[in-house]
Amino acid sequence: MQQQTPWNPATSLSVQAPGVYFAEGPAANWIVVRDGTGFILIDSGYPADRHHVLASLRYLGLDPADALALLVTHGHVDHTGSAAYFAEEFGTPVLCAPEELAHVRGTEKHQVSLAQVLRRAWRPRVLRWMLHAIKAGALAAKPVSCAKAWDDAALRALPGRPEAVSLPGHTSGNAALLLPAAGVIAVGDSFATGHPISRTSGPQMLHRMYHSDPAEALAALRKLEGVDASVILPGHGPAVHLPLGAALAAVRGRAPGTP
Repeated sequence: MQQQTPWNPATSLSVQAPGVYFAEGPAANWIVVRDGTGFILIDSGYPADRHHVLASLRYLGLDPADALALLVTHGHVDHTGSAAYFAEEFGTPVLCAPEELAHVRGTEKHQVSLAQVLRRAWRPRVLRWMLHAIKAGALAAKPVSCAKAWDDAALRALPGRPEAVSLPGHTSGNAALLLPAAGVIAVGDSFATGHPISRTSGPQMLHRMYHSDPAEALAALRKLEGVDASVILPGHGPAVHLPLGAALAAVRGRAPGTP
């Protein structure tokens, strides 16, 4: 069996706009936003990605303890993997949409079920993804009991002055985060540009089994029409530089977007 190349921030961390760094993780991504006031994280990969998250910050010359906040686009374990650690180890505020708070705190669960995955595990891509997710700590993820809901004022006070766009459907409180001055949008899992179980690359919806409400998830993308962004940072797949409207058209052209 071919040995997987170790994750390396020198090759997997890229500057996508001034002060905006995109880490393409082994199976899920995270983002660092930095300015003269400090830095924040957007999402944090799987639990086993923690040492990669820490390595990416140190590679940028940042002390993980200095993070001003960790923003969570939604509460799935491949996005909250290091959130509890940052909150407990460094006191980092973990913030999410009000509608997602119960999910991030662990009092509700909106995750693809093992039964859903097993029904499709005969597909080699799904089986490989499932095994990676288990190895990455998906079954042992720790909720963030101290997470708090963001509001517009709290977000604007952070590096990059993020603006939240509510996009329910993937989860009830799923959101994208716009960095308006940089022309960057972090879309989380609202749509992807690639995924281990997908045979295609480019803007696309994730497989319907990952969404709480697949139809609502697709319909919610209408709320991104007219948003001024040309750098798209997804939770899965590479960064894409093209107008957001063109990316949305590509997503709709592929809907439902998964094999």
